[in-house]
Amino acid sequence: MRYRRLSYRYRMVTGHTPLLTFVEDWRGKGRAVMFGQGHWRPDADMCETPAAVEVAVDLAGVGEDDFEIQLFEDALVVEGVRLLPRCEEGGVYYAAGVKQGPFRLELPLPFPADTDRVEARYERGLLRIRLPKPDTAR
Repeated sequence: MRYRRLSYRYRMVTGHTPLLTFVEDWRGKGRAVMFGQGHWRPDADMCETPAAVEVAVDLAGVGEDDFEIQLFEDALVVEGVRLLPRCEEGGVYYAAGVKQGPFRLELPLPFPADTDRVEARYERGLLRIRLPKPDTAR
């Protein structure tokens, strides 16, 4: 787990593109190839208490060195990658619901956190982050 405190953030803006692109006509015998969003968003809970904002992010199957936490004045960003072992050669999937690949979670913050007292811990696939309120926000 890497942690970075940054004073600014940026967002890439792109034009509208179709979500689905087909290699052949859907009525043909070819396979359809889907191009979509390049990352997925993990589930997260965010709770404000009188003293802090507490965040819990579900990162089951992600190694501690496979994600990064970025703290901006107005947002918390968690990004990384989850790669799970594939079905062995000749195997057939009957269900494939666990999201894999790059992920990114952006949570807007209701106040700038006290960056000197931020706490983060990762255990059993759950990332917990505590962002204390500055003394002026209490």
